[in-house]
Amino acid sequence: MDPASTTYRVHQCSKCQGDTEYFCESCPCDLCQKCKENHVKNLKTIDHNVVSHHEKFNDIPKQELCLRHPSHVYIKYCEPCQVPVCDSCFGHKSHRFPVYLFRQNKSKILSLQGAYKTKRQQHRGTIHTIRSEALFYRPVLLPGITDDIKTCRKEFSRYQSEMLTKAQTLKHLINKLRKDFMKNVFCDFDFKHRCLKQKIEANRHIVSLQRYVHMYEQSTFSALQFLSSIKTALHQIHLTLHTSQLSMTESLNKEDVMESLSAIQITERGNRRVGNQCLLKLTSGAEFHQSLTLTGVDGCYHISCVTSDRVWVNDDENNLMLTDTTGVPLHRVEDPCRGDIFGNGLHTVNSESELIYIDRNDNINKLSKDMKTTTTFIERTDSTWLPRCVYWSPSTGDLLVGMYREITEYTETGKVTRYNQSGQLTQTIQNHNTGLGLYRQPRYITENNNGDVVVSDRRAVVVTERGGRHRFSYTGPPSGSRLQPCGICTDALSHILMCDFGTHTVQMIDVDGQFLSHLLIRPSGIFLPCSLGYDVNTHRLWVGSQYNKTVVIYRYITRQDALTDTADKLHTSQLSMTESLNKEDVMESLSAIQITERGNRRVGNQCLLKLTSGAEFHQSLTLTGVGSCYHISCVTSDRVWVSDYRNNLILTDTTGVPLHRVEDSRSGLYGLHTVNSESELIYIDRNDNINKLSKDMKTTTTFIETTDSTWRPQCVYWSPSTGDILVGMYNDDTKTGKVTRYNQNGQLTQTIQNDNTDLGLYCRPIYITENNNGDVVVSDYWSSTVVVTERGGRHRFSYTGHPSGSVLDPHGICTDALSHILVCDDRTNTVQMIDKDGQFLSHLLTKSQEMGEPCSLSYDVNTHHLWVGSRYYNNKVCVYSYIDTQDALTDEETHSSGMEAMFSSSDGEAMLSSTPAIEWR
Repeated sequence: MDPASTTYRVHQCSKCQGDTEYFCESCPCDLCQKCKENHVKNLKTIDHNVVSHHEKFNDIPKQELCLRHPSHVYIKYCEPCQVPVCDSCFGHKSHRFPVYLFRQNKSKILSLQGAYKTKRQQHRGTIHTIRSEALFYRPVLLPGITDDIKTCRKEFSRYQSEMLTKAQTLKHLINKLRKDFMKNVFCDFDFKHRCLKQKIEANRHIVSLQRYVHMYEQSTFSALQFLSSIKTALHQIHLTLHTSQLSMTESLNKEDVMESLSAIQITERGNRRVGNQCLLKLTSGAEFHQSLTLTGVDGCYHISCVTSDRVWVNDDENNLMLTDTTGVPLHRVEDPCRGDIFGNGLHTVNSESELIYIDRNDNINKLSKDMKTTTTFIERTDSTWLPRCVYWSPSTGDLLVGMYREITEYTETGKVTRYNQSGQLTQTIQNHNTGLGLYRQPRYITENNNGDVVVSDRRAVVVTERGGRHRFSYTGPPSGSRLQPCGICTDALSHILMCDFGTHTVQMIDVDGQFLSHLLIRPSGIFLPCSLGYDVNTHRLWVGSQYNKTVVIYRYITRQDALTDTADKLHTSQLSMTESLNKEDVMESLSAIQITERGNRRVGNQCLLKLTSGAEFHQSLTLTGVGSCYHISCVTSDRVWVSDYRNNLILTDTTGVPLHRVEDSRSGLYGLHTVNSESELIYIDRNDNINKLSKDMKTTTTFIETTDSTWRPQCVYWSPSTGDILVGMYNDDTKTGKVTRYNQNGQLTQTIQNDNTDLGLYCRPIYITENNNGDVVVSDYWSSTVVVTERGGRHRFSYTGHPSGSVLDPHGICTDALSHILVCDDRTNTVQMIDKDGQFLSHLLTKSQEMGEPCSLSYDVNTHHLWVGSRYYNNKVCVYSYIDTQDALTDEETHSSGMEAMFSSSDGEAMLSSTPAIEWR
């Protein structure tokens, strides 16, 4: 083969197109030296496995000649001596066993390749720590040392001046011993010299770390070099700020001089450290990282992180299992206590990766790391107190236990007990300093970085300092919503994160109890966040759902930008343009311009209509034949179909008297029916089929037959723009929903179920409609949101109430001619109006005597009237108007007539009639 004609593929860095040296097995991607450093430091990819390309292809190091026997090559590795050996080395006094006995000494003599691979595997964790942590933190310490050098010179210059001033009272002693004083005292306080020494030591240690990593990465070229280098332990450095003792002569009274020179205060300090506030920062919001669907549990009520990819999870039954990021059970505990419907933190993990949990007898057990031995750590002795939650403290090694006792049928009290590593009770936290009880029913418990004990109680998050003094109780954000705290945790920045069962949000407060933000609001796929687990290594947040088996991992903390250069900043490319542009280049650059033919010229509703100052009551009607009004579908301006929660579905007019009744409609649904352009009723029957009733109400046909029993239709809507049928579906097994689209022939054409991260969009759709721009608008019941997707299925936004993070109980929904979205909120008994982009506009209607409790909405496109139906055994429907015609239309029509007169010539008429409209985009 001619080498000149051979095509070679050169690997380039996936981030910057530079020369590649490394390969990430987790992404996967190729990386250059600089991008590799950023890759292993970035919290998004900190747990990724990065190897050299030689290691990727499992290159076996070349054979090397024995130093003692140059005519032979190394073939084995002596484990006791930690040296390579050839076949002639077996006669050496250090290896006095014949070759024929080699097979009997496999534990001592290893193959060279085997020893090499074993040692590389053993040191893989150390190398990863050096790459991602040590080489990141050590340089951070250097600026502090440099600043200390400047500070010492400045501070001691000031102290020197003060000392000289005070020394005037001791002048007769100072004059006599000035030389000795200046020689000994100031030399002993030469902190500049010590800080410089620390800086040199830190730099040397960084170099040694880099050399250690380099040897690891280059070891594929020489296994022997790596095996010999690891025999010497890696040098450890402890950056300690040393202090000196005063060196005084016997002729000076030490106490008198120290009192006179008391301005100088020297404090012993430990190892130099950098706080997390300098290393980490919050991102603009929670970013999706990964999701997993669990098997073996019915929900996720509590999470305890073991490693970055392994967690313990339990539900509200007797299911407690260990799982990884696949969601498959790795181990199951057989005797845990039953979880509570509101959740409780019944397990925790200690520094030895041992599981500590509450068993069904209310004892606290410990499961060994190998999951073979279970021992009783704390035995329950008081039958009046029940343990509800446990937490192992990383700072002290203590075990915190939240307990409660039922006083009467409706009252209970709680306490927190602390046990040392031997299982002995050392502390009880129960009462406020006023003598009142702090807790009612502790459900989850954790500890903050400052030692605060943080408890998720029945109606508040109660925080006490380590000694037991009450610091604060958090009862909700400023909006005043009622707090129902569930899962709780703290992060590296001392924030407290808590799931609120009432608002289905994850709230973040600071170390002093001040509300910071809603980190998550009814998150997709989870909907009802119940449990939290924080991974201190990768700074990722595990969030578990209460009613389904989904766990989602988020990132909301990143490393400070100033501490590491990102590959994006280092490797940005600029467009290079040539001066000569040919025709093809110009046409290609203009390809973004699209010319679209349009039909007849139309005037937008924004030009024709406007909102009035408020909703004006038009009329009301009391229905007969239904117990309430759960859904309304307008047929004409004076005829509507109305259904209740049972199987009553009637056609009525403004008198409220039934004109026709459907006998086979399904009960228990909200958005049960819709009407198409032919005035035909489309509804869900008792067999979950979707039927069509003819305009004359004489013929009923099955339009869409249900073939999958796991998915049941919940609501339907006929699209005026496309003629399609939109159906909201629900799966009781997975507790999830979806929207399906059928064409006019009843054929399935689209399914909308997940967002762009593949997380579920819907929990249980109960009403569905469409906006003028083609958006699909769904009132989702259990997730308490209005979910809006574009026609193609891409998620646009989810409205969760006003203000953000409030409680929303969405029911009836519709859109109007101005593309507003109107939704009934059963929580506040209001009708809220938001724009097409999800921004809250107003409470169009609040609870009134006419309306009662709004449940259903229907918008009449002809009269622009809004029909509002009540619920809860109230069979009243009220009609309102809130849209009027524009006042300026008359002037615009006059202006339009004048414009038409300008084009009265034949040329003008030809232009108006024959020239198609074009749209530039």
